[in-house]
Amino acid sequence: MIRFTKTYVNVVSFIISIIIFFFLNNYIFSIQKINLQENFISNNTQNINIKDQTKENDNQNTVNPEINTQMQSVQATNDLDWNIEIPKINLIAKISEGTSKEIMDVFVGHFEETAKDIGNIGLAAHNRGYKVNYFQDLKKLEEGDEILYKYNGKQRKYFVKIHKIIKDTDWTLLENTEENRITLITCVENEPEYRRCIQAIEVN
Repeated sequence: MIRFTKTYVNVVSFIISIIIFFFLNNYIFSIQKINLQENFISNNTQNINIKDQTKENDNQNTVNPEINTQMQSVQATNDLDWNIEIPKINLIAKISEGTSKEIMDVFVGHFEETAKDIGNIGLAAHNRGYKVNYFQDLKKLEEGDEILYKYNGKQRKYFVKIHKIIKDTDWTLLENTEENRITLITCVENEPEYRRCIQAIEVN
């Protein structure tokens, strides 16, 4: 029978205690490390979400100038109730300031240099190949045909007086006049250097 001395038992007990202490420390350290990693990941995820939300807000606040112009035009159009109607060609369309492609993809455009109410009102629109082509049947208009123009709650009635083809550099028919007129401009099919021009005079 093996007999262990008291000293031997104490040494073995001490070694076992050290081993247990070492493993417990490692275990506790591992748990803390895992918790720290989880917290780090969680915080990073929150930061990423915050950054994403900030980017979304920045994107919402940073509006493309062209889009912003269209939005302003839509607001102005709605506020002013600005439109044109030509019964003969079944046209009813909203008008907006400017004659850029972006404007005329949505509205009939108004030449900024021309009158909006009193004088000679200049308007332009596409007639084919675009998103909207409000002036596609403008070529059907004849002398005496009616054009209704509404701006800021007031409607004016015009009758066609001139229907002609002009050079794209000829802007004389858009010059202001003493009598109230409305001048409509659009392209001529397969003739890039020319424009179709309709001018009508107000009749009370």
